[in-house]
Amino acid sequence: MLEIDASYHRYTREAVALLAAMIETQSFSREEENVARVVRIFLEEKGVEVQQQGNNIWALSKYFSDEKPTILLNSHIDTVKPAKTYTLDPFKAQIIDGKLHGLGSNDAGGPLVSLILTFLHFYAQENLPYNLILAATAEEEVSGANGVASLLPVLGKIDLAIVGEPTLMDMAIAEKGLIVIDCEAKGVSGHAARDEGVNAIYKALTEIEKLKNYQFEKESDYLGPIKKTVTLIEAGTQHNVVPDSCKFVLDVRTTDAYSNQEVVEILAREIDVEFKPRSLRLNSSGISNTHPIVLRGDHLGMKKYGSPTMSDQALMPFDSIKIGPGDSARSHTADEFIYVDEIEKGIQLYIQLLDGLEI
Repeated sequence: MLEIDASYHRYTREAVALLAAMIETQSFSREEENVARVVRIFLEEKGVEVQQQGNNIWALSKYFSDEKPTILLNSHIDTVKPAKTYTLDPFKAQIIDGKLHGLGSNDAGGPLVSLILTFLHFYAQENLPYNLILAATAEEEVSGANGVASLLPVLGKIDLAIVGEPTLMDMAIAEKGLIVIDCEAKGVSGHAARDEGVNAIYKALTEIEKLKNYQFEKESDYLGPIKKTVTLIEAGTQHNVVPDSCKFVLDVRTTDAYSNQEVVEILAREIDVEFKPRSLRLNSSGISNTHPIVLRGDHLGMKKYGSPTMSDQALMPFDSIKIGPGDSARSHTADEFIYVDEIEKGIQLYIQLLDGLEI
């Protein structure tokens, strides 16, 4: 095995240089073609055979074999648009007091470049007990159809994914999913001055109260109860007309205790409104406490937790963990940054997670 301690500083320098180039290349969701080129050129210059579909870049470890299990190393290349309160240039990589500033530095450039250097560390090792696939994918910030979801059918069977997101290198072994549901309570219109009509707002309030009080029977060990929040409401045409329709939007953060389909079926039985989920594709995820990679994290002293925020894990129908350098609290904030030493620690811990792992 390579003496990795002597390599961390070199790996970190290469990772930081790549991240700086990515920061200085605009990469908003659905506009990632230029940053995909940056990542592709970096890998090709390292002798890696790179493949591309749309704005998604991926590569296989050198001695890939269909007889071995496969681990996917995945993070995203797209960013949100910069907050208006930036005081630094979001598209200029600057290291100030050990912090590398720039849009996407923390979410998720730091995790991505750390995974890339980890992939390169193992890339040419002939006797790995598993295959590695590195995938730098698009449209994560908008849960787009042309990101990792479009790539998974091309990649073949995946046994485990390590999803790079800023988690302070704590291991998220469960992650909440999302269902957005459009609801409509129906009434009967009438004149507000007379005792006529059926007020759809009152009906909606009754059903919303039911939603507020309803508790699912099962809770997730790491994510707790399913969270239901009414976030939008719309009703009425003018002050003197009893409204015959009241529409509201329900945001449901699901857990690994139920599938999204089960959640929808349960809620539809509980409330008396028209009920239309926008999508069931953003599922919660969870992995067993006894999975080898979780046990490996335990051995390394990693904290385990359930993540309330969503990532491309939601689109992966196989075992996965979410882990990476940086802090989720910095994501999408003005003057976003990641500490340089967080990147070095991230590379080190990713390598230690994978070194000798058997799945």
